[in-house]
Amino acid sequence: MTINAVRHAFERQSAACDALGSPFTARLCRLISARLTPGGAIADRLLNWSGDPSPQADSVPLRLAGCLHALVLEGLAPDLISVYPPHDAPDDRLWNAVEKALADHADFILARLRSAPQTNEVRRSGALLPGFLTIAELLGKPLVLSEVGASAGLNLQWDRYRYRLGDLAWGDPASTVEIAPDWHGEAPPEARISVLERAGCDLHPVNAADPAHRLRMLSYIWADQEDRLSRTRAALDIAARHGVTVEQADAIDWLGTRLASPRPGAVHVIFHTIAWQYLPAPLQAEGEALIAAAGGHATDDAPLARLALEADDRSHDGAALTLEIWPGGAKKEIGRGDFHGRWIRWAGW
Repeated sequence: MTINAVRHAFERQSAACDALGSPFTARLCRLISARLTPGGAIADRLLNWSGDPSPQADSVPLRLAGCLHALVLEGLAPDLISVYPPHDAPDDRLWNAVEKALADHADFILARLRSAPQTNEVRRSGALLPGFLTIAELLGKPLVLSEVGASAGLNLQWDRYRYRLGDLAWGDPASTVEIAPDWHGEAPPEARISVLERAGCDLHPVNAADPAHRLRMLSYIWADQEDRLSRTRAALDIAARHGVTVEQADAIDWLGTRLASPRPGAVHVIFHTIAWQYLPAPLQAEGEALIAAAGGHATDDAPLARLALEADDRSHDGAALTLEIWPGGAKKEIGRGDFHGRWIRWAGW
């Protein structure tokens, strides 16, 4: 890749951060795009990136933003801390602090740049809940949960949060995690939900009880979005308290195992949020075939459902919230949601 491709990746990420409510990270990406020059270990690594640096591929801008935020969260770079939120500093001062951090912590940054960003956006549970309520209303059975790309499993424990979805209040009123997206549309169904079992997989699972894992996850949340940081900390605490664990596994192999046996008396729900799109196309096709084959063997006593919040060809209008149910294989777009869960436009089944 050329240096221009790397600079363009930072510019594109800047625009995305502006659109998703992080003016600080947008400004940081613009400065890096404009001012990073060859000559240092980090600059040379970034500007000569061997793969695709774009936000849709290697996400180089978010890798670097996560490195810098980690230094701030760990208290390792005082000059950087002094210009990071909640502080406000002019561009020149911010850039000088970034340059100093790149020089002083090159080994730390080079090591972390090897890994792709990893987040677990808790507010996406605000889109999942109305889907689970719909499944419970339609099928009247307890749920067995299987999440693909579960990261730390924060959205795997969606039933441990409290919600305000339009006029509907749902969940544990004492929960430290509240999810209240801008809601558009009629209220979702009110159905009784019981979760019998929950499991998730990820190539690089995060252990909510491990301080290093927690730091890594928090570092990829944009530094000026304190609400996301505090919500994620609270969700990590809940996951650690309940012993939520995510299995390290390939998604397709794991799905094959999870789908191998029917679950009589329960509905098995395969779900994923902004994760399926990152599987290579051949693996997506293999996964689709696995789920469809399992759906072909579903019965009224052991139904199967797939609930997904994923990008589609209308990504300018958020992500599609889709639900598919077997036996029968009926599939509908039941709503759309912001990629970070800030708003939900509900259509229903």
